[in-house]
Amino acid sequence: MSADRVVLVTGGNRGIGRAIAERFVRDGYRVAVTARSGEGPEGTLTVRADVTDAVTIDAAFTEVEQKLGPVEVVVANAGITKDTLLMRMSEDDFDSVVATNLGGTFRVVKRASKSMLRARFGRVILISSVVGLYGSAGQVNYAASKSALVGFARSLTRELGGRGITTNVVAPGFIETDMTAELPEETQKQYKASIPAGRFATPDEVAAAVTWLAGDDAAYISGAVIPVDGGLGMGH
Repeated sequence: MSADRVVLVTGGNRGIGRAIAERFVRDGYRVAVTARSGEGPEGTLTVRADVTDAVTIDAAFTEVEQKLGPVEVVVANAGITKDTLLMRMSEDDFDSVVATNLGGTFRVVKRASKSMLRARFGRVILISSVVGLYGSAGQVNYAASKSALVGFARSLTRELGGRGITTNVVAPGFIETDMTAELPEETQKQYKASIPAGRFATPDEVAAAVTWLAGDDAAYISGAVIPVDGGLGMGH
């Protein structure tokens, strides 16, 4: 049964990552989160890691393995944005976003796959964005890093699909977070007008899709992109 499995959520100290960690705790999993600073939600083990640094990731996994057991479900959620138009985008604006959002996923999933291969069981869940396939002006770096996760997941499915390991992508749209709450009311109205559901998602609605993919009911789903966007992307 899935409920006592060990889960690691990267960037689980705030936002969507935190909601995902909380949901796994509620469902009875043993949950660890990585954070560069701050703490994960109550009932989780917080380990320090920077996803751009493989040494810190290895140390974090080792700590989780010693305290909770081998990681069976990994949620690659840690990500950053450095939004600006292409003409103004610096090399660092591009490279740092790709190094965190795509490179970080590579480092975390590579380390997680070791114990999954031994156990012949694993759930790899990558948090992308509607922007990854829909596009967004001023987000060439972010959108490129997020769409790349689809190719990553589908290639990994072909590599590890026969070993009881699934790899899927969750692509959230606009979510109610501190960031969207700070947007001017007029801007929020415009965004909501473009979303068929007419509202932003709650972080828990994203978390629900993630925990479903981690469970036994989704054992035959791999290489899929699950949008949680109220119809904004329409399967782009």
